[in-house]
Amino acid sequence: MRSQQTVAAHQLNLPQTDAFRQGRVFVCRLVASCVLISMPTAVQAHIIQSGSEGFGSGFEHPLTGPDHFLAMFAVGLWGAQIGGRSIWTLPVAFPLIMVLGGVAGIAGIPLLGVEIGIALSIIALGLAIASAWRPAEWMALLLIAVFAICHGYAHGAELPNAADPADYAIGFVIATGLIHLLGIGVGLVLGKPFGGRLSQVLGGLIAVGGVYFLVT
Repeated sequence: MRSQQTVAAHQLNLPQTDAFRQGRVFVCRLVASCVLISMPTAVQAHIIQSGSEGFGSGFEHPLTGPDHFLAMFAVGLWGAQIGGRSIWTLPVAFPLIMVLGGVAGIAGIPLLGVEIGIALSIIALGLAIASAWRPAEWMALLLIAVFAICHGYAHGAELPNAADPADYAIGFVIATGLIHLLGIGVGLVLGKPFGGRLSQVLGGLIAVGGVYFLVT
């Protein structure tokens, strides 16, 4: 009887173990993909900077800008932590609204405190993850929208005159999506062990990074 109970218990725990392993494999593959994708971009940086800025420059910017990367990674991580529809609504809303901010930046519409807003977005997202804050979906989307405007505006304002705005926008939206996916994958993997405390610790580190960008 005890042997049968042990086998049954093992079978009940097996799906969770398999899911955890599959999630870990997914994250590893995703990280490797991001590295492989970013390597040719970095190698050809001198070509991108020579006046052909467009898709390549837009794709490179989020991957090589640590402040942008942290915020976009945190969006995916927070969405995974909240769960439910937020796993996809937050990462989808962020790049779409970021495009609007990018258009404002390209058009030269004045927007004060953009860099401060970017640093504060990292701090706020990091603290939300560290405290395992799960607000109503509309509140999370509203917060994400404000941050996305700041990040999008910074991208648009830094767009060189010789660049193709449409290609640039497509590039940074795709790169943003990849970073969001990375955050979601990490969040799903870290959300189970130790009651999700690993995600919370990572959120705290993200918030510390935001403080660094705020004071420097």
